[in-house]
Amino acid sequence: MTEEKLLHYLDLTKRARAKATPIHPEGTPEAKQLEIMMRMADDYASDARHFMDNGDYVRAFGAINYAHAWIDASVKLRLLDGHDDDVLFTLP
Repeated sequence: MTEEKLLHYLDLTKRARAKATPIHPEGTPEAKQLEIMMRMADDYASDARHFMDNGDYVRAFGAINYAHAWIDASVKLRLLDGHDDDVLFTLP
C-alpha cells in the first residue's frame, strides 16, 4: 500500500460523502438511522487519515474502506440518494 493509493481512496470516499444526499426528511426514523451511519463513516475516514499520518498504511486502508462501506450501505438501504453514480456507489 502506497501513500498515493491511500490518497486516491480517501478522495474517492470524500467525493462519495459529498455527492450522496439524504432521502428522508430530518426528524424521521430513517434520518436518525442515517445520522448514525454517517457518523460511523466520518469516524472511520478520520481514523484512516490518522493512521496514514502515522505511517500505518494497512490500517489506513482498512479504515477508509469501512468508511466508504458505511456510505455505500446507506445508498443501498435508500437512506441516501447516490444520484445514479455507479462508480462511487453500489446502486440499489
